Amino acid sequence: MNRPETRNALSDDGVVEEFVACCEQVNADLSVRAVVLTGAGSAFSSGGNLKSIRDKMGAGLGEPTLSRQAYRAGIQRLPLAWCNLEVPTIAAVNGPAYGAGNDLATMCDIRIASARAEFSETFVKLGLIAGDGGAWLLPRAVGLSNACEMAFTGEAIDAEQALRWGLVSRVVPAEQLMDAAMDLAKRIAANPPHALRMTKRLIREGQHVRLDTLLEMSAGFQALAHHTADHEAALQGLLDQRARR
Repeated sequence: MNRPETRNALSDDGVVEEFVACCEQVNADLSVRAVVLTGAGSAFSSGGNLKSIRDKMGAGLGEPTLSRQAYRAGIQRLPLAWCNLEVPTIAAVNGPAYGAGNDLATMCDIRIASARAEFSETFVKLGLIAGDGGAWLLPRAVGLSNACEMAFTGEAIDAEQALRWGLVSRVVPAEQLMDAAMDLAKRIAANPPHALRMTKRLIREGQHVRLDTLLEMSAGFQALAHHTADHEAALQGLLDQRARR
């Protein structure tokens, strides 16, 4: 995200469209194996631009029905597109992630935080709710009790607290953040692309389907995986390695 002048706000003109276009491009390009998301400047994302929220999504529109449509046609397209990305995603949270910015981090599969990062579900302090799906995303990242504490107080937690709550998988010094994120992305990208995409889809579907449904999906995906050149090459390499022992 490269709008440091607004601390990478997500409600500015064109932001959602850029995200959606990026997701479509990544899904269509089978050479892409992982995505790292971070923010330019001192913040990961400040969430919503307050003036933009009022004028383009809120009371400035004049009718509640227009606000409803503004959310559906605007910010709500972001979680749908981002969570449907087929490749693994890593949030490199370099600074404050507030409101929709916090929710954006939870849309990613893996989160690594700079020691300077902060996380806050700020909506309640503005007399609002998470219109971008945060009530679905946050409990899946930190558990129900911690999600409620964040959402009901609107208060920020630091990177170490985020680590204790499982919101991030590690905290690193600020100057090491992108190296750590890119190293992890490279280790992920070293694996066969079709297996990565199918593995991510199964994990995502497993969050809300029954076990028997997931097993049926797994059987179908595994049948496809067995017939890929990547699997054959990996299997032959392992057999050759064992033969040399």
